[in-house]
Amino acid sequence: MSQKLSMEQIVEGGIFRSRWLLAPFYLGLVLALAGLLITFLIELVQTLPKIFSLSPEEVILWVLTLIDLSLAGNLVIIVVFSGYENFVSKINTGDNEDRPSWMGTLDFSGLKMKVIGSIVAISGISLLRAFMSLTQPEAQVEPNKLIWLVVLHVTFLLTGVMFALMDWLASRAADEAERKGHKGPVAP
Repeated sequence: MSQKLSMEQIVEGGIFRSRWLLAPFYLGLVLALAGLLITFLIELVQTLPKIFSLSPEEVILWVLTLIDLSLAGNLVIIVVFSGYENFVSKINTGDNEDRPSWMGTLDFSGLKMKVIGSIVAISGISLLRAFMSLTQPEAQVEPNKLIWLVVLHVTFLLTGVMFALMDWLASRAADEAERKGHKGPVAP
């Protein structure tokens, strides 16, 4: 075998190392997470002083906003951790007991399901917030906005159901192929 690297080895090595081009994306998402935290804290600091003058519906709307921001933050963390570990490099946390149990075990299919699940939850909270705001005396009903919120939520929900169905069908096909003794990839 020749000492020189073949063109194939050079190309494959370059392609393999190109995964590091994703690292700045994940660092950018960490900055976006900091932006969500700042927004969360601003919402908290601005509303807490007037909490006793708010109606129950206004408190619920405020809490839904905080939950919405929290879910968005959770979504960012899931994408950063699992995306980085699936596509760039394993995150070495040593024996840290605080390491989330799903870290390192969430594959692309699992990530996809967590992302769509989070999007459905965020969409549902936004929809609930819009309906709750209708209880306010000064509320102006914007039918088009409400219709679009419902349409988007149903679309996200149906997308999640379709993703789950596709994953279920793929796992059944893989199980069937394994039972028949086929060791290679299963054709779609």
